[in-house]
Amino acid sequence: MGRLLISLAALGALTACETTSQAPEAPFEPVYEGVDTALLDGDLVNFFVAMRGARDTGDVEDYARCAAAQYALIRGYGFARHLRTNVAQEGGLWRGDAVYTISAALPQGLKTIDAEVVALACAENGIPMV
Repeated sequence: MGRLLISLAALGALTACETTSQAPEAPFEPVYEGVDTALLDGDLVNFFVAMRGARDTGDVEDYARCAAAQYALIRGYGFARHLRTNVAQEGGLWRGDAVYTISAALPQGLKTIDAEVVALACAENGIPMV
């Protein structure tokens, strides 16, 4: 009788696992609303991005990173260093306010990007740039 109860309990646990599966995720269909840039000082640049359909703040940060990479390339620089990104969402519109430094040489710090590599990844992922 003890073995039967254990077997029934195990079967019940497996059945419960099957019924709690998650619903499929909705497709990611972002709408990129545009990028504005503001040169703050020499190599310090502020990027303002807006988009709809972001899954989370990471999508907005990616959009700003793509803008920074392309901006650096346009200006003849190969690198950028991320300083900060603020993200806000209201009524389905996500806004990012990111600050980067751009430079010809790899800057010190942990949050550096190789502009050419990032720009290629952005193009492959369909994220528009400046």
